[in-house]
Amino acid sequence: MRPLGGGLQDAVGLVAGLIVLAVGYPACAGAWNLPKGEGQAIVKYEAMRADEAFSPDGDRAALSHDRLDRALSVFVEYGLDDRLTLQMKGEWQEGRDAFVDFQGRGPLEIGVRWQAFRDARHVAALYLGYAHGGEGRNAGYAPPGAGDHDWEARVMAGRSVGVDGQGGFIEAQAARRWRAGLPDETRLDLTAGARVAPNWTLLAQAYAGAADEGGARWLSLETSAVRRVGDWSLQAGWRTAVAGRETPAGQGPVIGIWRRF
Repeated sequence: MRPLGGGLQDAVGLVAGLIVLAVGYPACAGAWNLPKGEGQAIVKYEAMRADEAFSPDGDRAALSHDRLDRALSVFVEYGLDDRLTLQMKGEWQEGRDAFVDFQGRGPLEIGVRWQAFRDARHVAALYLGYAHGGEGRNAGYAPPGAGDHDWEARVMAGRSVGVDGQGGFIEAQAARRWRAGLPDETRLDLTAGARVAPNWTLLAQAYAGAADEGGARWLSLETSAVRRVGDWSLQAGWRTAVAGRETPAGQGPVIGIWRRF
C-alpha cells in the first residue's frame, strides 16, 4: 500500500503557486455571473472518512476497513461577457478502502454558464458542460478509473435577501448528467448563505443525487464559514453523508481558498 500524502503535497505546492498569481475580490454564489473580463479561482481540499456505508436498502452497515477519500480541486470561472461565463475544474485524488489504494487525477471539467435572467434580487442561469474521466473516482460510488466521459446540463436559480442583497442568498441547482461507462444521474444542490458580519458569511448546503438503473443514491449536508481577509476569502466547514444507498457514509473537513482576479 502506498503512503497517502506525497501526491497531495506536490499538488498543493503546484496549486499554491498558481493561485497566488491571482488578484481580486471575495467570491460570489454560483448562479450569479461574473462581469466581463473578471474571473474567480477556488482551491478546495476535502478529506472524507467512512467506517460505515449505506446498504441497497438505505440502512447503515459497518465496513470491514475504513474508507478514506482525499481530493484537492481547482475551480476557475471567467466572464466572457456579461451573460456568458466559462467554467473549468480539475482535481487530484488519493484514497483507500478494503479493496484498493489509489492516487491519480480526478475528472477534468469544462463548460459554459449562460445567465438567462437577472434583476436586483433574482437570477436564473443554464449550464452545459463536459467532463473527461481520470484515474481517480469519477463517481463517489464507483471504483477508481470507472467512467469515461460525461455531459451535464444544469439549471440554476437564486435570490438575494436583505437590503441590497447584503443579508445573504438562497440558490437551487438541478442537473442531469449523461455518463459513458457509468449510469446516468440526476442531481440537486441547495445553498443558503447568511452574512452575519461585514466579513463573515455562513453557508448551509445540501448535495443530493440518484444514479439511474436503481443505482446509488446520496444526500450530504455541509456547513461552513467564509471569512473575507483583504482580497482573499477563506472557507472552513464540515460535510456529512446523512442518507443514501450503495454509497459510503463519509464525513470530514472542507477547506477552501477563494480569489477573484
